[in-house]
Amino acid sequence: MQLAPATFLSLGMALIGTSYPNIAVAGPQPYRECLIASADVPEIGHGLLQGYLNKEDRPNSLQLLPAPPTLGNSDHALDSTISQRSFSLPGTPRWNLAATDADLNFPGVAGTFSCAIGIPISEEATPRLYMLLRRSLTDAGLSTYAAKNNYNRRRPFLVNKKMICSPQDTAGLTTDPSYPSGHTAIGWAWALILTEMVPERRDQILARGLAFGESRHLCNVHWYSDVVNGQLMGAASVALLHANADFRSDFAAAQAEVSEARSRGLQPNRDCSVEAAALAQDTIR
Repeated sequence: MQLAPATFLSLGMALIGTSYPNIAVAGPQPYRECLIASADVPEIGHGLLQGYLNKEDRPNSLQLLPAPPTLGNSDHALDSTISQRSFSLPGTPRWNLAATDADLNFPGVAGTFSCAIGIPISEEATPRLYMLLRRSLTDAGLSTYAAKNNYNRRRPFLVNKKMICSPQDTAGLTTDPSYPSGHTAIGWAWALILTEMVPERRDQILARGLAFGESRHLCNVHWYSDVVNGQLMGAASVALLHANADFRSDFAAAQAEVSEARSRGLQPNRDCSVEAAALAQDTIR
């Protein structure tokens, strides 16, 4: 899956008023028998799978969120102060983790919560969970675009002229509005879903979800208020996903799959010592 920032922007603008048809994809479906509700899921473009929610079912970020702080006004002071935390980070473990978190491409991004849960998360090891993550990414990510397209907020690196942790994304991020953070909405939605799925690992999962959003302002590609309101949209998306029968069916299948993987003692497919060291880094001083 190749998912550049500009790709998500174009899809967000094109699909913001679209209801997704229930159509099947031609070609082989390797997990047809092991997936329940998601046996035939079409792509809606550029590697994104159709989500669970239609347009009318998605939370409306323009209605739910306040207007973002205005550059130069007093309400922007906190955003400006926190954005400076990224200036000394290039080359550090936390900067490198932020760069990893910036990449929403599958299969790599599927492993984001592997250490937090304690098992591998991949199409091979956990196909039900892998599919659920792909579909819910679309729902949470697209939920941010009503506000993004309305406010068209500039990203911090365009204001402070400092480095970002994913320079390959510069062109796409320049035209992709900043508020609220779609990455954060996705990461927090996944954290809430997985916390319910593996409640005994709740603290580790929620901490990783918070760090995933924090990576966006540490990368200098989002303001702090983008991240906070991205979390709100992630939570709103999960609340509405629970009203979707297909999501509930896939959740149950994925939960059983995760339980089996944990009982078998399967190990994470990320370097958890490297991740832990990055998350332990002090980024405030």
